[in-house]
Amino acid sequence: MFLVIKILVSAIIIGIVTEVARIFPKYGGIIAALPLVSLLSLIWLNVQGEQSINLSKFALGVLWGFPATAVLLIVVVISLKASFPLIVSILFGIGGWAAFLAIQDIVVKKISPLI
Repeated sequence: MFLVIKILVSAIIIGIVTEVARIFPKYGGIIAALPLVSLLSLIWLNVQGEQSINLSKFALGVLWGFPATAVLLIVVVISLKASFPLIVSILFGIGGWAAFLAIQDIVVKKISPLI
């Protein structure tokens, strides 16, 4: 039952954001840029009794993925401006996201022994 409540609340929030974006694209984008999924996930994990250390690790993981997400969005924007269809732009963005995460991981592994 709790899973259904999580899905419904999350879907309602996404629905509200997309309706705002439909009427006011700029403000919809600003609202969508809020870490809603991350915050909802933290709330749901906390409600389910996860320990603070796991919440902290989750938040750090979100932070770790942030630069790659920025790359994804930049690639999507550039692709759409270049008149690529949305699905192609998203696929390009996902490719950029995956490549950035791989490069980030390699760089961190090389730098870690030096720190």
